[in-house]
Amino acid sequence: MDQPWWKRPSTLPLVLTGMAILIIVVGGTIRINDAGESCPDWPQCFGTWGFTVDEAEQTAYWEEHPDEIDSRGADHRYSMFEIFVEWFHRMLVGIIAVPILVNVFVAHRKKKTYGDELRNLSVASAVLLVVQAIVGAVTVYFDNADWTVALHLSLASIFTSLLIWQYMSMRVTEGCDWKFLGASKAFIDKQKKRFIGITSSVFILLILGAWVSSTAGGQYNQGCSVGFPNGWPKCQGSFLPSIDGPGILVQMLHRFGAGIVGVILILNAARVRVDSRDFNEGEGFSKAAEVVTGLWILNVFVGGMYIVFANANEFPESFSLLHLVFGVASFIAAAVTLMMLRLTHLKQIDGTEEE
Repeated sequence: MDQPWWKRPSTLPLVLTGMAILIIVVGGTIRINDAGESCPDWPQCFGTWGFTVDEAEQTAYWEEHPDEIDSRGADHRYSMFEIFVEWFHRMLVGIIAVPILVNVFVAHRKKKTYGDELRNLSVASAVLLVVQAIVGAVTVYFDNADWTVALHLSLASIFTSLLIWQYMSMRVTEGCDWKFLGASKAFIDKQKKRFIGITSSVFILLILGAWVSSTAGGQYNQGCSVGFPNGWPKCQGSFLPSIDGPGILVQMLHRFGAGIVGVILILNAARVRVDSRDFNEGEGFSKAAEVVTGLWILNVFVGGMYIVFANANEFPESFSLLHLVFGVASFIAAAVTLMMLRLTHLKQIDGTEEE
């Protein structure tokens, strides 16, 4: 059944995955440029469908809509770039809606080949895209409140993971025989709780990171000071600073959370590696756990460099964007381990039925 990649139905969810990742990156660019409020209305932007809104037009809009003045005040004016990235983000969401609907149509049409579960996954992705659009509007309405930013990023990560799950499931049906699919029931049963723990902890850390980055408009990033070592790895020059302000509290919650997740990842990755050697199988699962752990270590380093290379007037926002990208990548990589378990389980069921 396998075909050239460009003829496979599974290529569509893979392309959609790439688009979803691009939307997340553009969303991160919006955040680091503080452009999340640069289009005060939704779905339009300053009452237009374009992004070329100069300062005079912004002034006129605020005068006509004083109730939509955001947290920066009526005197603030957004640059063309800030407006563009918010506008572009919204446009990408509109564009991806078309292939998402095509994806639902293809999955339904080929239901006999790929099964009901794949069709349901495509429908779930479409529904989640609609929910994402609604949450985007809520984010604008509440002027990028921290909980809306965290919810928006969380749903985007889940949306991307669903598309990857659909791709992997379709590839198995199309004849792809990944080596991890040959793992025994005894092995995958032993890893189930571990990978659930890995994925859950990374997801919680992702939500916490989004909350920290957007709380108080991102001002708490300076809560632990800046530079090495007083700002990082220490906080205000101490590994256990006095919690005398909300900025320090938020920063320490994030750091302790990252540390706890790190312990969970390292211990579980080591246990999966030991089981892989004892069972003489499951190498793919062991490598997957190590990839998640490696991404976590890399992201801790990137987060630290964000503080180390900052100064009193400016933070290196490129590190902030990388921090977001690696955080999302860590969650997606963790979610893939659960997909691997699910696909292996289904493969075992199919093998039992054939016997």
